[in-house]
Amino acid sequence: MSKLSIPKNYRSILSLKQTEQGIKQIKDFFQQSLASELRLRRVTAPLFVLGGQGINDNLSGWEQPVSFGIKDLAGQRAEIVHSLAKWKRLTLAEYNIQPGYGIYTDMNAIRPDEELDNLHSLYVDQWDWEAVIRPEQRNLDFLKSVVRRIYGVLRQTEYIVYEQYSIKPSLPEDIYFIHAEELRRRYPTLTPKEREDKITRRYGAVFIIGIGCDLGDGQKHDMRSPDYDDWTTSGDNGLPGLNGDILIWNKVLGQAFELSSMGIRVDREALLRQLALSHCEDRKELYFHRRLLAGELPLSIGGGIGQSRLCMLLLKKGHIGEIQASIWPEDMRRTCADNGMYLI
Repeated sequence: MSKLSIPKNYRSILSLKQTEQGIKQIKDFFQQSLASELRLRRVTAPLFVLGGQGINDNLSGWEQPVSFGIKDLAGQRAEIVHSLAKWKRLTLAEYNIQPGYGIYTDMNAIRPDEELDNLHSLYVDQWDWEAVIRPEQRNLDFLKSVVRRIYGVLRQTEYIVYEQYSIKPSLPEDIYFIHAEELRRRYPTLTPKEREDKITRRYGAVFIIGIGCDLGDGQKHDMRSPDYDDWTTSGDNGLPGLNGDILIWNKVLGQAFELSSMGIRVDREALLRQLALSHCEDRKELYFHRRLLAGELPLSIGGGIGQSRLCMLLLKKGHIGEIQASIWPEDMRRTCADNGMYLI
């Protein structure tokens, strides 16, 4: 309950019926537009993968996946996915996707270690996407161009919601780019979360570059697994990182709102470098890592875009539980209901 935020004078713009209709319209339009913009084709994704192969997303490294034994596989353990960051790259190779094209899928995950609040749920649903790139596209300019294209689809979707429900658009015309180290230097006395709020309130839509790399004070803006995003290769002004997060200013909650984590993926050199920095060199023997190090996986760019978060943002909801069905503490449900937030 300590994490719950109650928006001042909150009132849902839409009824429960309109909310369900809006969720479907947003999801249908956004995924079709994203697929067209980035030249992605839809693929079917797993809910769980075999453990011990390095395929599941390790997130920050301490979260434990939900797992279970498989009777017909001699008790081998399966893990419900945290995300499909590495699975997608294997799939690009399996489908022999060519440069300039990619895949996307509906990713459904369970993250039991999440702290439940307005934005975080045990259930995570996102569009996971991945596209094959050429060696010369492993640079920050290309990353920014893809971010701008995704942001353009977001603004198109916002307009569709306005046309249907008269919810006034609030996204700025452009998205602002800043490296996490530049952000630290601008606000040296603030925490990373406070910096996000400060910069996102100012610009409305921000892409923070270099999530996972060490900053000038020896700290990281946020943790990132060492084996998918490239957060060590030099980009602008010699600062490391070819990845980042899309943040939107959420006026309902009065805070920065992470909508997407994405980036250019590690090549062989970056993987070895990041495994060493993260003291995870033993992962080199895992299935995914062996294939990448052997040159059997294509260079790629990819990320995840929160489905419930996108709907929450565009429908001006105060709690993600107004968008998705999940489990919440009973006292949180009661408090939310008392303040006009009815959790599904």
